[in-house]
Order: sequence, then structure tokens, then C-alpha cells
Amino acid sequence: MRHFADLINALETTNKTNAKIDAIIDYLERAPDEDKVWFIALFTGKRPKRNVNTNYMKEWALEITKLPYWLFQESYSSVGDLGETLSLILPPPRENIERTLSEWMNDIVGLKGKTDTEKKEFVLHSWNGLDYTERLIFNKLIGGSFRIGVSDKTLINALTKFSGQESSALMHSLMGKWLPDEVSFKELVDAENVNPDNSKPYPFCLAYPLEKKPDELGNSDEWLVEYKWDGIRGQIIRRNDEVFIWSRGEELVTEQFPEITEVVKAMKGNFVIDGEILAVKDGKVLNFNELQKRLNRKTLTKKMLSEIPIEVFAYDLLELENNDLREKPISTRRALLEELLLNESPQNIKISKSLDFEKWEELDLLRDNSREVNSEGLMLKQKNSPYHSGRKKGDWWKWKINPFTIDAVLIYAQKGSGRRSAYYTDYTFAVKNGDALVTIAKAYSGLTDKEIMEVSRFVTKNAIEKFGPVRTVKAELVFEIAFEGIGFSNRHKSGVALRFPRIVRWRKDKKVDEIDSLEEIKKLIQ
Repeated sequence: MRHFADLINALETTNKTNAKIDAIIDYLERAPDEDKVWFIALFTGKRPKRNVNTNYMKEWALEITKLPYWLFQESYSSVGDLGETLSLILPPPRENIERTLSEWMNDIVGLKGKTDTEKKEFVLHSWNGLDYTERLIFNKLIGGSFRIGVSDKTLINALTKFSGQESSALMHSLMGKWLPDEVSFKELVDAENVNPDNSKPYPFCLAYPLEKKPDELGNSDEWLVEYKWDGIRGQIIRRNDEVFIWSRGEELVTEQFPEITEVVKAMKGNFVIDGEILAVKDGKVLNFNELQKRLNRKTLTKKMLSEIPIEVFAYDLLELENNDLREKPISTRRALLEELLLNESPQNIKISKSLDFEKWEELDLLRDNSREVNSEGLMLKQKNSPYHSGRKKGDWWKWKINPFTIDAVLIYAQKGSGRRSAYYTDYTFAVKNGDALVTIAKAYSGLTDKEIMEVSRFVTKNAIEKFGPVRTVKAELVFEIAFEGIGFSNRHKSGVALRFPRIVRWRKDKKVDEIDSLEEIKKLIQ
């Protein structure tokens, strides 16, 4: 655990990618293979389920420290993270427990089925043998909140440098369905005989935002143009009569879309299709908020399946009859995809429409009108481009429409975590609803460090109420909020939900009576 704690500390104290890669390599050179497997699992989101209630952990810490509850709450609101707060208030350890990461993880996973008394004994004994940093990591691992600011690309680059393997092979190896206790580190990095099951997806090919005018891309007849859909990017895999659906977030979501699974099972052959999973009814693409109602549900009722039907807009074919097609040009892959769908005629799976145009200028109107079909804009793909692993500039571009923007007032603020734990960085905004204010969105990004410090000073001086770590503030600061989409929502007080809200700028030139009204905002919904 000591080596792992050193790694986490090194990663959290730098923003430089090369320094993070060097820290990962240093860890890999020192750690035993079993720890390396758990390291990869944790860094790729394969965290074990939480087997200890964090409220119990808080109670156990208060028993040890004898702190009054109000003081703990003040400490928690100041720190902003439960695991870190517990690590800070606990007394120094009276012994030193030296165990490997894999030994800790096996014990944490093994807590499933244990009694609360047994769990308490394990946690208290562990706290007493770990220093602050190790304790913090232990709390996050056992509480199910372990996250680290390392991208998949940085992780793959580090493993590539360490192992000498190709990055595409490593990414392919790590993305499949595997468990830490069922695979060795050598099998993972060698990328051989890993995931012998039929479920393994390919790394997704991603696009860069268009940074130039389309007419600077060359001849228009060398480009394929489609709508950019706002759904769930997915790979639909059919191998040896088994069907798997993977999201771009590396989640196996097969059970969430039974109608797609059923249709693909009825098809013939073996293939991997890349496409967008969308809620489509009566030929119209529904708002993303409708699709979201179906996600992460344990059961899907007949009513929900009927009210929010699903279709796949397919736009690429990555594998056909066990042949990897990714190095072939997209024009070839698309022709094979069209042939496959034409022969099979699967219900609920359609080819993503290729937009007809002759001159680049014609795309301006298509892009501007894309919201009429609930699209985010256009995708531009070079017809000779292969299917890359990750992003590669020049071949695929996304040309999104300009976001919606509204003016809203700050009414709640909460301190951030990590290096921003001393400042209010999490904000809740409201708009007018008659004579009252109603919350419309939360946003965390868009302000400079200087502006964050200024807002924090305002919150400190103008806080009205406390709700745990949240502060209610005077409704005075107006901000311009941008977002990609909007839809009706029963889960929000305003009755609407914004898609990807973020702060564009601080409108110091506007007063609170100039913010937007909920009535006008609802008119943006298609």
C-alpha cells in the first residue's frame, strides 16, 4: 500500500502528463504483478462494490475521536470530502501495517457478507495501522469513491512505455470484460489470449472539434458528412451467436436495450457495428432526457419500452466474420455495413444518413438546422480514413452547432475538493419563475482562478444559510450559462434539465432582475 500511496501522491501533485507517466512507470517497476493488475483495474473504473456503509465509518470515527457532531460537520464542510475528513480527524496510528495493494483489495472485496461488527473490527484495525495518505486511499477504496485524475490515454501511454507493446493492442486488451482475480498482469499487457470470450469491444475512434472552416479541408467530394447525434455511442457485437452492447464509457449495457439485443440475435453471421443508441418514436429522434429515463434501471417495464423505443443509427462496421476492418477506408467499411443491413433488414437498426452536398457552403445551412432533427451538428469524416484507436487529428471532425445560453443567478455554493478545497467552486444557478427563483442547473467549470477567489469571498461574506457543506447566498451574481441541450424532467424543480451546463462568463454588467425566465427557457425545447 505504501508504494500505491506514493503513486497517488505523485499523481495528485502534478498536472504534467509526462510526470504522471513517469510516476506510473516507477510504480510498475516496483510493484508485484498482483498489485499491477489491481492498479489497472482501479484506474480503468473496475472498482469493487461498496461493502461498508460510509455513515457507519463516520460513526466509528466519532467514537474514536470523541468529537461533537457539529465540529465534524464543520470539518467536513471545510474539507469537502468524507474520506479525507476521516483521515484528518483520526489520531496517529499506533502500529504499522505493511500489506500489498492486492492483499488490501482482496480483504475489502471479502467484506461482502460479513456482519457489521466484523466490518467495524476490520476498519478500525486498518485505521490504526495506516498513515494519513494510506488511510485516505483506504477510505476511498472501501467507500467506493476511489477516483484519480488520470485519463485512459495517459494510462495506456504509460503501459506502452513500460511494456513495449503497441498502444492500440493494450487499449483493446484492457477494455474487455475481465476481473482482477481472473487474469495476470502478463496476460493484460501481452494482449494475447485476454478475453477469450466473445464480448471484447474495440477502442472507439473519436473526433476532434473542427478548428477551421470546412472549405479548408480540401475537396468536398473526399468527405462523408453525417448528423452528429446526441445519444449513447455504442458498439453492437455479435460473435458466435452471442450479443453484447458496449457504451463508449466501457460499460456493458446489453441488458438495458433488450429490443436491440433481440433483433441482433435474430441476425446471421459475426460482426461489430459502431453507432449511436437513440430514443426514436414515430420516426423522430427524442430528446436525450427521454433516453436517460431508461438508463441504469434494474427492470424495464412494458410501458417504458413502449413510450421510449430505441433505435441504433449505425455508421461504421469494425469487424465482419472475424476480419478486423479498421484499417480499411471508411468508404469501404460503410459499403459493407450497408450491404449487411440491407441483407438482414434488422428492425431498430438503421444506417446513419449520409448528407448530400456538393459545395462546402451548403453545410452551413445543414448545420444551422440540425436542431430541427434533434442533432448536435455535423460529423465530417475523410472517406479514406481508417478507424483509429482514440483521436487522430485530420480524419474525423465534429462540427457542433453553437450551444444554447441563458443568464442565471448564483444561489448556492459548495467548496471543491483537492487543491480547490479551500474555495467555493461548485455552483447552483436559478432563473425567474414569476416572482420567485427556481434552480435551473449546477456548473463547476468556466471561471478563472482569480474569479473563483472573488466568488469565494462573496460567498463567505454573503452566506445566508448552511445545509451541510452547501451555502445559500444572496441572489446578486449573474452568470451566462451555456448548455448543449434541454428537455423536460420530472426530477428537477424547474421541470427542465440542461445537458452539459457550464459557465461562459461572469455577467458583472447585469443585475438579477435581468436574468432569463423559466417560461422563455422552456420555449427552447423542441
